[in-house]
Amino acid sequence: MKSVERIMKNSLLKTIEKNTLMKAFEIAVKYQLSHWDSLVVATTLKADCNTLYSEDKQHGRLIEGKLTIINPFLIV
Repeated sequence: MKSVERIMKNSLLKTIEKNTLMKAFEIAVKYQLSHWDSLVVATTLKADCNTLYSEDKQHGRLIEGKLTIINPFLIV
């Protein structure tokens, strides 16, 4: 439990904003992602990131013309 407390103390926690949730629903339908995956993608887009590292999403997939999904285990 101490490690969880330490992580929470050193992390910036934010609530999900309505517009991010709405974008997640759009992404889920458009890219046929699960709700949880689309929420990660929507949040990543909102943070203005251009790369999302994930081992369980489609490697090399481009989302919204600006976010590339990279499987770090496939990088040579």
